[in-house]
Amino acid sequence: MTALSIVIPVFNERGNIGPLVQEVVQHLRGRIPFDIVCVDDQSQDDTRDVLTALKAEVPELRVLVHQRRSGQSTAIRTGVKHALSPWIATLDGDGQNDPADIPKLLAAREQADAQTKLFAGWRVDRKDPASKRWASRWANRIRQRLLRDDTPDTGCGIKLFERAAFLDLPYFDHMHRYLPALMQRAGWKTVSVPVSHRPRGSGQSKYTNLGRALVGIRDLMGVSWLIQRSHVTPVSEIGTGRKP
Repeated sequence: MTALSIVIPVFNERGNIGPLVQEVVQHLRGRIPFDIVCVDDQSQDDTRDVLTALKAEVPELRVLVHQRRSGQSTAIRTGVKHALSPWIATLDGDGQNDPADIPKLLAAREQADAQTKLFAGWRVDRKDPASKRWASRWANRIRQRLLRDDTPDTGCGIKLFERAAFLDLPYFDHMHRYLPALMQRAGWKTVSVPVSHRPRGSGQSKYTNLGRALVGIRDLMGVSWLIQRSHVTPVSEIGTGRKP
């Protein structure tokens, strides 16, 4: 039985996705039964061809293709819906997340209680340009002030979470940036785990600081509204004292 599914959203990452998939195999094969689900979000380069060729070398790899470009959150959700395991690890397709950190997230899960459904990577030494680090630092401060999610870094692509808990969350574009707050809203605990971060190997970032900020303000207001309007009610089964 597959114990872990690695979901990787991909858009125009022909130079990064091959080495990234091989690294996942290097760190997980022989350690845990896994599959890799790469979701191509209508790449405009030959990323899809690279992935197709890679399937011959990596039997754990599955490749899904969006029929129209839908964004990173939708690509992640597509991968999670088609995953074979009850637990999901996500990685960004640009290779900046290190697959060697996946066992670290799994170890954190072993130490946590059953109510913890999300283990979020925390980039303690980011390798992005100074302008991007500055923008993220301010965005994180504003988000923490409004959402109080006690999470230092929600933009990190490497995360480990329970599939069922994720699929039960409200879905909207860019939701992947607010997973800790959304999980907490649903009544679950979350943990931040320090992870490494690497420079982008090739290609260009798909986001600008201004574009990210404009979208982020709207989403932040929406998530804040959701949290204010939610009421988590504990449930137990009569005659057992057991939570379903």
